Amino acid sequence: MRVTIAEVARRARVSKTTVSRVLNNKSDVDAATAIRVREVIAATGYIPSAGAVGLARGVTRTVGMLVPGLTWPWMGEVLQGVADVVESKGYGLLLSTANRGADSLDEFARQVSAKAFDGLLLVEPPDAVRHLRVLHDSGLPVVVIDDRGRRPAFPWVGTDNRQGGAAAARHLLRTGRRNLATVTGPRDFGCTSDRLNGFHAEVLDAGLDLDPRLIIEGDFTSESGEAAILQLLATGPEFDAVFAHNDLTAAGVLAGLRKAGRTVPDDVAVVGFDDIPLAAHTQPPLTTIRQPSREMGEAAARQLLARLAGSPPPDDPVIVPTSLVVRESSSAHW
Repeated sequence: MRVTIAEVARRARVSKTTVSRVLNNKSDVDAATAIRVREVIAATGYIPSAGAVGLARGVTRTVGMLVPGLTWPWMGEVLQGVADVVESKGYGLLLSTANRGADSLDEFARQVSAKAFDGLLLVEPPDAVRHLRVLHDSGLPVVVIDDRGRRPAFPWVGTDNRQGGAAAARHLLRTGRRNLATVTGPRDFGCTSDRLNGFHAEVLDAGLDLDPRLIIEGDFTSESGEAAILQLLATGPEFDAVFAHNDLTAAGVLAGLRKAGRTVPDDVAVVGFDDIPLAAHTQPPLTTIRQPSREMGEAAARQLLARLAGSPPPDDPVIVPTSLVVRESSSAHW
């Protein structure tokens, strides 16, 4: 039967508060009482709750993390990166999702009020920016893992979406493609404009331009990718390459091209963005821009733990670079 703090207090003839003070090395317990309490602890084999000790010290040694949901294809990699860092430093991870909308955020607010964690990592849910600023200004250390490019006014970790878009364009141009189509993400996402601007700038540097009729807005789903490509094939000018703003969209593009009888990469080259596990298993395997999701989680966790250890917030965001992963969907076209 597990020994409780109440049992230790009874045997040592002190209050539970005194036992807690001894466990936390408080200086306001006289030496004789502290020795007696420690002797009882040793004799009974009492193991204090880490949570109880932390609360007595004003810390929980727990990091909170709020994410939009767990079904995003790259979310597992972000979470693994965070967990690897916080667990190696002896912290726990309290995970919450915004999957149920207002109800989820209300529950999260209760955790904040109860001081259930020492600092917060956040993959930005759609309507959380105004709440985040209040939390940050109230003294809660907050670090954002920012895939949407909204550039919050407090520490954040992101990836270089503009550079990734430029790398996609350079690759397609080097393989001989000249009529480039794009299926973007939602236009109100910062990462969408960054990826498109980087792509467009590289095309302009090559002495070409993007035909606005070949730029279709998607919503990061495979369904939107398939619908966009079928629309382009039915109404748009000819194209020999497609840059899809994420891998799910690219998978839909591949499906639409197959449905229309176009071959990849002979007729049309396709490049995605993210390098989720699916990318290596599409038909054909997908060339993509790797978004370093695990590294972003690791960097954000390290930054938050540094804040908890007393380091000042950094002046600039942490930007983790993307990289091109070449597979069979984009071989040379001559």
